Parts: sequence; structure tokens; C-alpha cells
Amino acid sequence: MKNLLTLIPFIFLIFSNKTFSNLDDKAKILNYLDSLKFFSASFIQNDGESLSEGVVYIGEKRVRAEYFSPTKILIILDKNKAMYYDYELEEDEFFNPKNTNAWFLYDLFRDPYFLENSLIKQDKNEIILEKKGVDNEKNNYLIKTFFENNPLILRRIEVVVNDSSLQLSIFNHNYNTEFDKDLFKLINPKLLN
Repeated sequence: MKNLLTLIPFIFLIFSNKTFSNLDDKAKILNYLDSLKFFSASFIQNDGESLSEGVVYIGEKRVRAEYFSPTKILIILDKNKAMYYDYELEEDEFFNPKNTNAWFLYDLFRDPYFLENSLIKQDKNEIILEKKGVDNEKNNYLIKTFFENNPLILRRIEVVVNDSSLQLSIFNHNYNTEFDKDLFKLINPKLLN
């Protein structure tokens, strides 16, 4: 019994170090996401049926996603409003991003503390944050963000909403990019020219 009592502080110390390490890693990730202003990266999107390619731009207050394959599409997201533009059809549509599956992209990049209550897992040189919840449309969701650990770099986002899933693989990271002043305007791009 005496041996068991001497082991309890040691066991507590081991588990508390792991907890503090996870909290440090999560704080490091949240700071990293918060620093992604004037950032761009290429992505490949897989929805289980098709692949799309594009570039995401992160501004100070807005997020812009340009798809160039297989269809050229533009999406600009603000906290409460968004625009979708199909270049081929020359059609635009304005919508509330919270009523679509696009909300996670804005929240992840412009409100990184959205992930504050997520679970953290480590696997070799990778840190994974998992967040479960219910969106505005009362759908259950799971968002997993995958980060390379050293150096810390966002590599993949997986989103599952009810039975549909979406995976974004992220590469060609560009930090501190200078953007044209019109890049994030919620205006039909043909009207800017």
C-alpha cells in the first residue's frame, strides 16, 4: 500500500505534463491561425465524388476561395454575408454563409478561437484538432484540422456534416502577401474591371 501511495504523485505528474503539453500545443495552433492574415495557399478539395482545385486567400476580415478546376468559381466570405460567382455562367449569388457549409472556412480562418474547445491528438509529427457541434441548420458536424508539428503548418481540413464530407488538402503556403485592394470586395468581379 505504501508503494502505491508513493506512485500516485508520479502518475499525476506524468499525466499533468501531457495535459500541459496539449494545452501549449493548442495555444500555439490558435496563435498560428490567428496570425494568418494576408495569407494564401493552394488547395485540393475532395467531396467523395469529385476533386476541385483552387487557391484560398485570407484577408484581415474576409476569406476568398477561387476554384479554377474543374469549374471556375469565386466565393468571398464575410462574417454575415458572402458571394458566390460562377465565371462560366456569369451569375452571382449573395447569401448568409452561416446557412451553408461554407461557414466553417470563415470561422476557421477568421475566428481561430472557434477551435478553442476542440480535442487535441498527436500522431508522430502531426497535431490534430477535432471539434464536434451543431451548425445553424441543426446539422451535426465534425471538423478535423491537421497540422504539421515542426514547423507548425496547416496541412488538411476535414469536415463531416451529417452524411456529407469534404476534405481540403492545403499546400504552397504564402505568408504576408500583399493583396490588391479589390480582392476581397463582395462585388461581381466583372463590375470591378
